[in-house]
This record gives sequence, structure tokens and C-alpha cells, in this order.
Amino acid sequence: MSDPRSVVAAATPVVTAAKASTVDRLKASAVRLRLSAIPIVQCALGAALAWFIAHDLVGHLEPFFAPTAAVVSIGVSFGARIRRSAELVIGVAVGIGIGDLFIAQVGTGVWQVGLVVAGAMAVAVFLDSGAILTIQAAGSAVLVSTLNQAPGAGPARMIDALIGGLVGVLMVAAIPLHPVRRAREHAAEVLSVMSKSLITCADGLLEQDSSKVHESLTSVRATQKQIDALRSALEGGREISRISPLYWNSRKRLERIHSAADPLDNAIRNTRVLLRRSLTLVRDDEVLDPRLIDLVDQLGHAVDVVRRMMLADPGEQPDQAEAARGLRSVARNSRPELVAGAGLSAHVVFAQIRSIVVDLMVVCGMQRISAIALLPPTVPNPYVTPEE
Repeated sequence: MSDPRSVVAAATPVVTAAKASTVDRLKASAVRLRLSAIPIVQCALGAALAWFIAHDLVGHLEPFFAPTAAVVSIGVSFGARIRRSAELVIGVAVGIGIGDLFIAQVGTGVWQVGLVVAGAMAVAVFLDSGAILTIQAAGSAVLVSTLNQAPGAGPARMIDALIGGLVGVLMVAAIPLHPVRRAREHAAEVLSVMSKSLITCADGLLEQDSSKVHESLTSVRATQKQIDALRSALEGGREISRISPLYWNSRKRLERIHSAADPLDNAIRNTRVLLRRSLTLVRDDEVLDPRLIDLVDQLGHAVDVVRRMMLADPGEQPDQAEAARGLRSVARNSRPELVAGAGLSAHVVFAQIRSIVVDLMVVCGMQRISAIALLPPTVPNPYVTPEE
């Protein structure tokens, strides 16, 4: 019989990992709820206000489209709300118009419903590629072709949709999210994953542990949703900075973060390449200069400083200076002798380190050509003699 103590000892790491995973999921859920708190409030108040205006002030008996339009135009995704409002109103108008026209001529029934929906969606797709416009056109066509509506209900529904869309825009202006903070948080989240992955990768390279490198690669591969969320937050932030007087003065800060989005995306893509090649390097038992491993670790810690800079207030220049200083140190240490006589994978890792440094310097506000100039040359200068 096996020793019970050995069974417990063997099960302990599994239990610990399960608890850690559960805690991580709960933390992620809490962060997601916190980031969505204001949009939830906006949707709730917007739906109630849209119903009140359409039902109590305008006098529509069943203003279904008013709160629906308000919720859809606000949404929780924090991006392109004005466009969503326009798509919703146009979609409802297309669906109701085609539905009323069709049903008046051919009546209701199984094939009529299918034909009305197909016609409404085809017209919506022809007018625009927006998904909301197409879905709203189809939904409105279904309602028109299946529900018994009172005469003149078509125009009333279009008015309700317009009321809801306008209320949605009003809610965004009256109770706005901070247009810069949310984008900074998404960027910092990407940088956090990137930093931890590079540090873990350095440990894996040092210990020849492919599982650590693979774990890092998996984490970085999952950052695309954060990049997409960052771009959505920037788009939503631009809308808020245009329609909300409270944040008109945030446009310059928002543009700075917007200019950092592409180089940050490039940096995370280059990190994926670095980690993939590091995994190949470990699995092939390729010899690696310890100084190159240390450089990967240095880069990971420098990325964490950039993360703190991203979360800092605009006036906190020391964080920006510290981030640039850390990246310059990595740049100075990325000398070609680190890969002298090394294999292909080591050269790829070395090249990606230099590319990531340049990308992150651009994130910090430096011009790309100036960032490249800080890197040690990889080939001798033909205009300098050895005596010089």
C-alpha cells in the first residue's frame, strides 16, 4: 500500500495550482466588473430615461425600441458609440420600412418572414458593413412581419429608436468614463504580461526548462484581446473627449497614448517571436551566452518600469525618465559579441531584444530613428580604422 503522506504530498502542488488559478480568475472577474461599472450604470439610467421620454412624454404605449436603442448605443465595449447609435437608427428604419412595404403586399407567413429578413439584411449590408445596422434591420423586419402592430406603428418605432440613440449619447456625455485612464490600464495590462513572460523566459533559459518558456509564450499569445481592448478604449476615449466638456482637455494625453498603441503592438509581436525562438533554443540544447540570458531578464524588468510609467499621471516625469533609462541600459548591453559563434536561435533572440527596446522607447515618446541610434552597431563602421 502507498504511504498516505506521499499521496498528500503529491496532491499538494495540484491543489495549490487549482487554488491559484481560481484566485486569478476571481481577480480577473473583479477587474472586469470594475472596468465595466460605469457603462453598466450608463445603460441602466439610459434605458430608464429613454422609456420615460418615449412613454410618458411622447405618449407611445409600448416604446420597446427606445430603451433597447439606448442600451445598444451605450454598450459595455466602450467604443464607437456614436456610430452604433447611427447604425441602430438606420437599421431600425430599414427593417421597418422594408417590413411594412413587404407585408402590406404579400401578407404574413413562413416564407414571407424569411424573405423580409433576407431583403432587410441585404439592403443593410449594401448600405454599410456595420454589424449592428444589419442585425437591427433583421430584428425590426422580424417584428414587423410577426407582430400585430397598430396602424402608424412603424414611424413610432423609428422615433423610439432615435430617442434611445440620442439618450445613449447623452448618457456618455453626462456620465463619462475617463477617456485616458481606461486606455492606460489596458496598455499597462499588456506590459505586465510582457514583463512577467520575459522574466520567466530568462529563468527557463537559465534552467533549460522548456515548460517555463512555453508558459511565457502561452501568456503572451493571449494578449491580443487586451490589444483589441486598448484600441477600442482609444476609440471610445476620442468620442468622449469630443462630446463631453469634462474631458476636452484630455485630448493631447489621449493622442500620446494613441501614438503608443502601434509600437506597443509591435513590441508584443516581437516578444512572441523571441519566446518561440527561445523555446526552440531550449529544446535543441543550443549553447547560449549567459549574458544574453541576463539581457532577457533585464528587458523584462525594464518593461515593468514602462508599465508603471503608463499608469503614472502625466506630470510624473521621473517614471518616464526611469523607464527610458532602463531601456537605454538594455540597448547599451545588446552588443553583437553576445551571439558571436552562436546558432540561429540565439541570433533571433538577440535581434528581437533590440527590436523590442526600440518599440518600447517609441512607447515612451522617443522618435524611432533616435531609439535605433542608441543600439550598438552590429557591423563594423567602414569609415573607422582599427587604430581609431
